[in-house]
Amino acid sequence: MRVLVLHSDVAPDAPADELDTLITARAIGEALESRGHQSSLAPFVFDLFALRTLIVEHHADAVFNMVEAIFRQGELAPVVPTLLEKLNVPFTGCPSAPMALTGDKPLAKKVLQLAGLPTPEWHEAPFDDVRNGIRYVVKSATEDASLGLDGAAVVTGREAIRARAEFSKREYGGRWFAEEYVEGREFNISVLEENGQPRVLPIPEMVFHNWPSGHPRIVGYDAKWAEDSTDYNETIRQFRDEADEPVLHRQLTQLSEAAWRLFRLKGFARIDFRVSETGEPVILEINPNPCLEPSSGFAAAAAEAGMSYAEAIERILRAALPD
Repeated sequence: MRVLVLHSDVAPDAPADELDTLITARAIGEALESRGHQSSLAPFVFDLFALRTLIVEHHADAVFNMVEAIFRQGELAPVVPTLLEKLNVPFTGCPSAPMALTGDKPLAKKVLQLAGLPTPEWHEAPFDDVRNGIRYVVKSATEDASLGLDGAAVVTGREAIRARAEFSKREYGGRWFAEEYVEGREFNISVLEENGQPRVLPIPEMVFHNWPSGHPRIVGYDAKWAEDSTDYNETIRQFRDEADEPVLHRQLTQLSEAAWRLFRLKGFARIDFRVSETGEPVILEINPNPCLEPSSGFAAAAAEAGMSYAEAIERILRAALPD
């Protein structure tokens, strides 16, 4: 097949999380070539007719959608599948409606709550209903890559939450909400579509190794992108044997499958969990079209399942094609 790998239009001086998009696009192109496909790369253009022309010029049979942001705004990413749907071209990953829904984190949490799936308590501005004595994480409502997420984002009390939300809004723009901080373990679970159904890949735990006392255990921006930081080097992905904790493994698997079906996800996704100190799993976020860089969590989970990187990319592509 001729596959166009469509990626964000990234500036040369962009931060690490944005430059990662280009690294991923190149790796996907190479993986597709190794599987016998013809691949080409191009930045997304925010114009329906220009996008149609781009696809025609590349003679694309399908588009591998790796556009994570438009104008550096992740909340605009659902525009890409919207336009590709209009053009009737097969494309990988999540359709526009589920991507828009999951991209609004408070709204997605409300859907989880209405469906009876566990998710931490949360509040939006003006934060009048926050509970006293409870720690909350102030998070972006619409942006990914742990934007603005660090130890100082974990605060207690209405005024501290308001202050942090106002600071984040000034610094980064957009909407911010407060989610209850769940003390416990973290699991980032990759799901791959196979024959129209979700397949939960081997489950890793994010272990906060040698974590400083009092430092909130979160996978923040530095843990993901600042390679020289303690957070990055001491946040370790460890795969667990299912037999070690069969009940927890079953719970995480069933909740991941339920979330996939609830939001009508497609292709591939990552679902982030915390497991409380009493052993109760809760869903933090639903991530359609997560990072596919060769060292990413998704690639690691695929490898743990016995898949090469190229094979995982091939399966994502195949899931996008009509029956």
